[in-house]
Amino acid sequence: MSLPVRERSRRPGGGRHRRPVPTSLPPDAPVLVLAAPGSTSGVAAEIAAVVRVDHPQIEVRLTAVSELAESLPSGRDAVVVPLLTWDDPVVMADIARAVSDSGSGAVVTEALGPHPLLAEALHIRLAERGLARADRVRLLNVSSPVDAVILATVGGVQAVQAMQPTAVLLASTMQPTAVLLASRLTLPVVAASLDSEPGVPMAAQRLRAAGAGRLAVSPCLIGHETAADLVEQAAAGVDAGHAEPLGAHGSIAELVARAYGSQLAT
Repeated sequence: MSLPVRERSRRPGGGRHRRPVPTSLPPDAPVLVLAAPGSTSGVAAEIAAVVRVDHPQIEVRLTAVSELAESLPSGRDAVVVPLLTWDDPVVMADIARAVSDSGSGAVVTEALGPHPLLAEALHIRLAERGLARADRVRLLNVSSPVDAVILATVGGVQAVQAMQPTAVLLASTMQPTAVLLASRLTLPVVAASLDSEPGVPMAAQRLRAAGAGRLAVSPCLIGHETAADLVEQAAAGVDAGHAEPLGAHGSIAELVARAYGSQLAT
């Protein structure tokens, strides 16, 4: 019998938590431009829709990175929020180039992670597939369904080398998020790349050498960054279960709003 999973509310800022964006904004407030590395349909459109519902006071535009220069407003400030879970150097360079080519004074935020909300969403996605305890407080005495987690990302060799140019056993690009997720799960969490070395097989070998027999792959992906079946193939290759990508989880929409709100504060 699967345990119920309690997902974060899609209405950020309730109770004792401060709202990431003021409830009202002036008419000339900066436009929030969501920059998706790929298609603006599917999950990217769903995230934009959630942000609009949660924050109707914000003008939200969704655009592909390749079309960003044409999408930036003329004569008005804008905050560009990349729909990325980490600062992919290739995509971030494309965004910076597009803003420069547009001649606008748009501000580009950092990626959405690492952040505790991102680790929370990853935890929930694992729990939805029965690969993690659903409630880390109430179920402390219940044994975990897996022994360790592989935190999977994409970005290729260039991204791995950009984040850690010296030879390492595993990609360091996701280590902050890996630490946050490990703290929530009280399990070893190791980062690996889905599309380059050091990859998922190397991570699985390392974890199993340390005594972890049951593994799970947790994609630290929103969902538009790579082919839909890449995570499933990687997990099958190391005989591991896998969670679904983050998708339009409420925490992703909240992180978008926080990124925008932090620029308003400055």
